[in-house]
Amino acid sequence: MDAVIKNFPPHAEKGKNAAEKRGFMEKPITDRPSQEEVEAAVRTLLRWTGDDINREGLVETPQRVAKAFREMFAGYDQCPAEELGRTFEEVQGYNDMVLIKDISFHSHCEHHMVPVIGKAHVAYLPDGKVVGLSKIARVVDIFARRLQTQEAMTAQIAGVIQEVLKPRGVAVLIEAEHMCMAMRGIRKQGSTTLTTTFTGVFKQDLQEQSRFMTMLRDKHG
Repeated sequence: MDAVIKNFPPHAEKGKNAAEKRGFMEKPITDRPSQEEVEAAVRTLLRWTGDDINREGLVETPQRVAKAFREMFAGYDQCPAEELGRTFEEVQGYNDMVLIKDISFHSHCEHHMVPVIGKAHVAYLPDGKVVGLSKIARVVDIFARRLQTQEAMTAQIAGVIQEVLKPRGVAVLIEAEHMCMAMRGIRKQGSTTLTTTFTGVFKQDLQEQSRFMTMLRDKHG
């Protein structure tokens, strides 16, 4: 059975402090160790598994892991707000819902650093301007390429779109499988977690929420 979490966090719009806003309005400040320190840390972890770090298959693993981490966690070097900076006002009076469905992503759980694999569905109600559709997908990707909880990622995506575009409302639904449930602990494969966040009109008007969910279920929506 799917696990469902709705409208998390309930006070996301009121509870943003300066540090939380900086998470999507500015590039994070990172204090990274050296390449040598990273590779040494990986060797320690390999030894912890009980394997032989000097065998042929593992000799270059520390370098590979460092390179892979650079790619998988590239979101820390990118500012999602910048992706939404260029908007278009020549929309011929269009002010109805813009929905981007099935944005696939790979992230990592901040608790166990194992993969989270899923799809994001993002909608907003324009207030005189729209943004390129690929930019919304890019925002999802930036947040996904950080250590995350699904609940926080859902709120972050909605938050930056609301903050930068200032639409009449934003709706975000994420559905994902967490490998921390599939590979360890309870070890339940195929369990999907759903999270949603609504702002503005979507939060105030249940009919707009319902329309958003109906369009997600409609294969031709």
